[in-house]
Amino acid sequence: MIALFLAAFQIAAAQPTPAARPDSLVVKDATRTAAVALVPGRGGPLLRADALRPIVPLTVSHLTGERWMLIVNGTAIQVEQGSRFVKVGDESYQLAADADVRGGKLYVPLQLLAEVVPRVASNLVWDAQRFELRAFSTPTRNAERRDSEVVKPAPRVAATPAKASRGTSTTTPRRGDVTLAGQPRRARQLVVVDAGHGGVDPGMRGPIYGGPKIVEKDVTLDVARRVGAALNRRGIDVKYTRTTDTLIALDDRGRIANEAHADLFVSIHVNAANPNWKDPGGARGFETYFLSEAKTEDARRVEQMENEVVKFETRTSGPSSDALSFVINDMAQNEHLREANELADLIQTRLAKIHPGPSRGVKQAGFRVLVTAFMPAVLVEIGFGSNPADAAFMTDRKHVDEMSAAIADAVVEYLKGYERRVSTSLVAPRTDVLAPR
Repeated sequence: MIALFLAAFQIAAAQPTPAARPDSLVVKDATRTAAVALVPGRGGPLLRADALRPIVPLTVSHLTGERWMLIVNGTAIQVEQGSRFVKVGDESYQLAADADVRGGKLYVPLQLLAEVVPRVASNLVWDAQRFELRAFSTPTRNAERRDSEVVKPAPRVAATPAKASRGTSTTTPRRGDVTLAGQPRRARQLVVVDAGHGGVDPGMRGPIYGGPKIVEKDVTLDVARRVGAALNRRGIDVKYTRTTDTLIALDDRGRIANEAHADLFVSIHVNAANPNWKDPGGARGFETYFLSEAKTEDARRVEQMENEVVKFETRTSGPSSDALSFVINDMAQNEHLREANELADLIQTRLAKIHPGPSRGVKQAGFRVLVTAFMPAVLVEIGFGSNPADAAFMTDRKHVDEMSAAIADAVVEYLKGYERRVSTSLVAPRTDVLAPR
């Protein structure tokens, strides 16, 4: 903490004197320049946080009371109105001025942009002499900066497991040399396949009438194994959240994927009709979800059904479920939602070619199993176990192999498309890379 105080003092001393300080801050990237007005604050100049967009990829969120949060390149910075302390992870920084809220908008100290933000966002550089905040489309290297021009931020150190994963480089990655989860690239891509439910949690049972009797936890485990085998045959490494009939906490499933530095997370489930529907036994088809707020009554129904697993859990090693933790997790997921939506669409397209039931489309809901997976993550409802025809399809070996192959093909198609997008971004200039999400 003493070191942080000293760093704050050094930065404050290095900034221009009040007489020499401009009345605005210049924010620029390769194609755009904007001037952000500075206003007087208690202890020093302030600027409106959301005025940095669209040049700086930034999210401003009011949590509760006097607490606010900035998300800069996926990193959460906690700010409190009337306080000179900001928090990033487990570290606290003291600034020279208080944050303030005016007209419902958050105003942050200039020093936050000069000192803290460059520490947590490697593509942002503070130039003290020109009084500029520069945004780069790729992480900058210190060797490319002139010592006389910038204050070099301390390197951001990412948490890593005690033992590096096989094939994982420990060198600092460049853009294009990292996985979708932001970790150093392996020789082969890794997908975590999650079999829903398990152990004391059987999931749904069906069908409502006729057809083969099924238990969701058994079907999901069988399908997950077959999806994994199909991915292996296509050159993709696979990690399972479970390979036996055991209960894995919902929060732990995403944590398993995070610790493995997986590229994707795919959770397999079986749907069930609402018994209050006019013809519940007749409902059938497949749908794929990504993480976001449920928009329809049916999506909320599925969300509630799948999240009920927590009643079987006696503990969880995942993050706290308090409001602040949920906001942090939700914001950290935002950068992956567009990618997850695309993966979900590909899965629906592939399944439509072999599944006898109708495609119910790509949907979104707040599944707890997806909240803690900080990578593109989807949940696939492979059919209605309450429907005799869908139940027969999900238990027929030939059809299950076809379904597993379709999901694997969609994953491979997505990963290839992602690789093309990354390769294109490396050789062609982009003008939208810093557009707000």
